[in-house]
Formats: sequence, C-alpha cells, structure tokens
Amino acid sequence: MKTILIVEDEEILREISKDYFLSEGYRVLEAADGKTALALFQDHEVDLIVLDIMLPELDGWSVCRRIRKTSDVPIIMLTARVDEDDTLLGFELGADDYVTKPYSPPVLLARAKRLLESRSKSSKPAQPKDSLIIDDIKVHFPSRTVTINGARVNFTHTEFEILTYLMENQGIVITREQLITKIWGYAYVGDDRTVNTHIRNLRTKLGDKAAMIVTIVRTGYKFEAQA
Repeated sequence: MKTILIVEDEEILREISKDYFLSEGYRVLEAADGKTALALFQDHEVDLIVLDIMLPELDGWSVCRRIRKTSDVPIIMLTARVDEDDTLLGFELGADDYVTKPYSPPVLLARAKRLLESRSKSSKPAQPKDSLIIDDIKVHFPSRTVTINGARVNFTHTEFEILTYLMENQGIVITREQLITKIWGYAYVGDDRTVNTHIRNLRTKLGDKAAMIVTIVRTGYKFEAQA
C-alpha cells in the first residue's frame, strides 16, 4: 500500500483530497503545517507528498528544500499563486509537479498516480542490465542512484527520469513534447520554461559533464558522449 502525505492547512481541502486517495486504496498521512509534515516524513515511509506552499510554521518552499537534502520522494506542490516564477521556483527546489488552486481532486489524483507509476516502472527496468554507463556517468536503476566521476550525485525523481531518458536515447534528438509526454504523461499547459528549468538543474548537478546535454534550438535536447 502506497503512503501519501498531504500537507494542507485548509482542513476542507485536505479532507477532500484525503477521501479521493483513500478511495483508491492509498494510505494517507495528514499535516496542517510544515513542521508537522517534516516530523511525519521522518517517522514514516512516504511514497509521495502533496505539498501546499502557503503553510503556517514552515512554508512549502522550506519543507521541499529540507526534504530534498535527503530524499527524492515525488513531490506535487499546491499553489494559489498564478505567477510562473513561483512555479519555476518550486521546480528549482526539487518539486516534480505542481497543481494550481482551485484544482480538481481527480486531476490531483491522476497526477499522483502518474508519478508513482513512473517511479515503479523505472525501478524495474525492462532491460536485462541494471545499470547504464556513459563516460563517467553511471546510473544504477534498482537503487536509482547516479555517480559522476565516482561520486554519488543526488537527483530528484523527475531529474532522474529526464536524465535516464536522454541517456537511453544517446545521440537522438528528444523534443520537449516527447519529454513532457514521457515524464508527466498528460496535456501540459504553459510554456517551455518548466522543461528548461529541469534541464538547467540537471546541468548544474552534472558539473563538468553538463555539456553532454546538448540544446537543439527550437526543438529539444540530445545527450552526447564527450569526445
């Protein structure tokens, strides 16, 4: 049974979301503030977090930042703000997805399912080998770990999915639309800045290997081994 942590200070919204997840067979933990959320996360094995931004005690940005120091658990952020920069900040801090309030609980449930299914599939690769190595970047699928030049580098769930998708298609141009369909799996509303932000985060973490992700102007990206 998968465990969902819902962090929302508005009790009605929290209860509605909780009922939808319970009806689908998920176990649900609840928190009305950021500090409680962190305590629950430390004490329980959580498979996905639904995280509101505007919270008492500790806001969603801070909660996301602290969780990302130790975990790549999928995080969906809830925001009542419509500013695109707020959404991009969430992605930069390590969020995997976001839902704007007011939102449809079935849509939230569908996005959560997509993230959980994506994680489940990626942890059981269809290929016989359990690792992928290109130059000094090594991906170990069962543990979902990445080492670069022998040192482990932590990636969020979405960053890991994008990186491995590009690596598995080395030398092939992957359009932004293909990335969105592969990673998020639903119709995307917005501009390309969201994808660009994840790619920028990936390049930062790749360090001297950042140039291996090549931008194809007005199209997408390609992963190329260094000469």
